[in-house]
Amino acid sequence: MKKFLALLCLGLVVPMVPAQETNEVEQLKQQMLQMQENFEKERNEDRKLIQSLSQKVDELLQQKQVQAAVTSAPPATAEASAGTVTQEQVKELNEKVDSVVEAQTKVRPSEFNPAIGLVGETVFSYRSKGSDQTGSDRAGGFDVNQRSVELNVSASVDPFAKGYAVINAAADARTGEASLGVEEAALQTTSLPANLELKAGRFFGEFGKLAYIHDHELPFVNRPLALDQYIGGESRTDGAQLSWLPPLPHYFSLTAGFGVGFGGDSPLNNPGAYRALSGFNYYGRASTYFDVTPNIQLETGLSGLINPSTHDRGGVLVQPNGSTLTEHERRVAGLDLKLSYVPLRNNQFQRLDWGTEVLYSDSRYLADPDGSLDPANSAPGLSGDEFQKSIGSIGLYSYATYKWSRQWSGGFLFDYVQNAQNHNDETFAYSPYLTWAMSHWNQVRLQYTHTDHNAVSGLKSDDAIYLQWAWIIGAHSHGWQQR
Repeated sequence: MKKFLALLCLGLVVPMVPAQETNEVEQLKQQMLQMQENFEKERNEDRKLIQSLSQKVDELLQQKQVQAAVTSAPPATAEASAGTVTQEQVKELNEKVDSVVEAQTKVRPSEFNPAIGLVGETVFSYRSKGSDQTGSDRAGGFDVNQRSVELNVSASVDPFAKGYAVINAAADARTGEASLGVEEAALQTTSLPANLELKAGRFFGEFGKLAYIHDHELPFVNRPLALDQYIGGESRTDGAQLSWLPPLPHYFSLTAGFGVGFGGDSPLNNPGAYRALSGFNYYGRASTYFDVTPNIQLETGLSGLINPSTHDRGGVLVQPNGSTLTEHERRVAGLDLKLSYVPLRNNQFQRLDWGTEVLYSDSRYLADPDGSLDPANSAPGLSGDEFQKSIGSIGLYSYATYKWSRQWSGGFLFDYVQNAQNHNDETFAYSPYLTWAMSHWNQVRLQYTHTDHNAVSGLKSDDAIYLQWAWIIGAHSHGWQQR
């Protein structure tokens, strides 16, 4: 009787093992089906993994069916098989399911939220002459200038466009108070056909090599004199810009745009004026890139800007001799060139860049002559006490930067510019500089600048020492790049 009861219990227990494992597999299969419904729009890699797991579940079910069909096998053999093979497979399946669930529930901060970054820039300086002698908007002697605190926000709007904004708080040169302003706020397409890209809003128009980048991105402390004189600093504009990459075997880009204002100057001094299409600024740039050798790169570009009717940009411009000029038409052309030595095996520790840009300004002015200007240049239709005068001026900058380690680099900048209102007024500047990049987010630059003026402007030559400390917190799309 005892033997009969023992055999009966053994017969009841053995079938429960595969039944229990079958229920476990069924639960896993239900979990996989539910995951397929919840995450059917997720990444293709996750879908492939789910399909692979489902296939394994089906294979396990088939194995169970085969085991249930083999009734002639001794109970001990079935139990051993279930204990050594099936449990390991179920455990492996559980681990993979858990990893998929964990991956799907992870939060991706940059996927739905905008990238936000903050940039600060402080410039400590000493100048040997006062601002009344140098024409600078900063005081002579010792000075500290919190030149900018810049907030950057950028994100994808949808699959077809991305948006970004740059909010800048710059300190006033006279009061030291920071004024908050929108430096950039633009929408940029990402999926137009035929390699086209459209940008609209407030942005830095693509002119030359350094005019459309921010001050803290420059390879030296201050913006070149020619860009300040002819562009007005950064090439900010409110308008639209279209770029095109032609289907060529090497890089070639064409850009054209228009906007209200171009640069740091006011686009319209008379609030009641009427602006026609001639009041807009129209600009364009053609640029290309070549690998001269595996270690040498060449970039070059040609830019142009025209504003047929400037609406008195800058107001009445008083000259040193007492005469006045009022800008009537603005025309600027530029040619830029950059040659870089970037060794393939050691480019994080060694690099040499040489960049040059030449600008030509040929603006037209309405003048009130006092005898120093030639009335023969008078334009038809103007009254006898004013005439139109075209003034051609040239400016250029050239620099070389050598990087000899991951953190250290140094270089030299040469500046030359003729005044846009009087090409006889010339300025030269010579600036050696040394940069210590502690990291990509923190760098210090030391620069010495000697500036020479000729006697036409009445300004005095001076010497200056600058110590620039710039840092980045968070995301920053345009960063510190090799320019």
